[in-house]
Amino acid sequence: MAREQSIVEALVEMADTLIGDFDVVDLLTGLTSHCVELLDISAAGVMVATVAGDVRLVASSSEAMRLVELFELQAQEGPCLDAYRSGERVEHLILQPGQAPWPLFSAAALDAGFQSVSALPLRLRDTTIGALNLFSVGQVPMTEANSVVARALADLASISIIQHRTADEQQRTNEQLTHALNSRIVIEQAKGIIAERAGIDVSEAFNLLRRYARDHNQRLTDVAYATIDGTLQPPAWLAAPRVPEG
Repeated sequence: MAREQSIVEALVEMADTLIGDFDVVDLLTGLTSHCVELLDISAAGVMVATVAGDVRLVASSSEAMRLVELFELQAQEGPCLDAYRSGERVEHLILQPGQAPWPLFSAAALDAGFQSVSALPLRLRDTTIGALNLFSVGQVPMTEANSVVARALADLASISIIQHRTADEQQRTNEQLTHALNSRIVIEQAKGIIAERAGIDVSEAFNLLRRYARDHNQRLTDVAYATIDGTLQPPAWLAAPRVPEG
């Protein structure tokens, strides 16, 4: 019962991150700790892909694990990278010196004291965002029950991270839209000021505003703000002289 309780507590702890803001690094560090505590393995680590597509080490349960994973990234070979690239589980493998398919990685892992490895993709449906490395100083594979727990932990982490990214993207989009709307208001105000000072219509005023921004390599909104607060008064924007009536 104690083990089942520990598994439930770990799952609940990770599920709690789905509510409100959370620290991704803290979440994944907790994931590695739970794996070591619950799965009868020696070490765990997580790599996550950036928006640009490159893979980076985010969390490790030990310093030895961290160094091996950094080597995996440097050598561009190993179970975590394979799991990420394929989106499929890398089954338990007993390491041998110079062993294919990761001869460099195998040597580094053995030097660090690890004897066997496996890896799980961090994936939600068709989206793979990283992978979970599971290392052992022994050669016995995880039981089927432990494999199920590992998959549940990895899936919860994936859901949390993807939701976090989606929320961030939505927030950035909302901020961009709000900024665009505010900028439009400022530009309209600046157009009115220029039109009044130069005695021209608002269409020509906008052309003057835009031309000045381009000629001086400035943002259109910044030029509009400067026009409104009076810090920018180009001669072309002054009231056009009236022609005396004959």
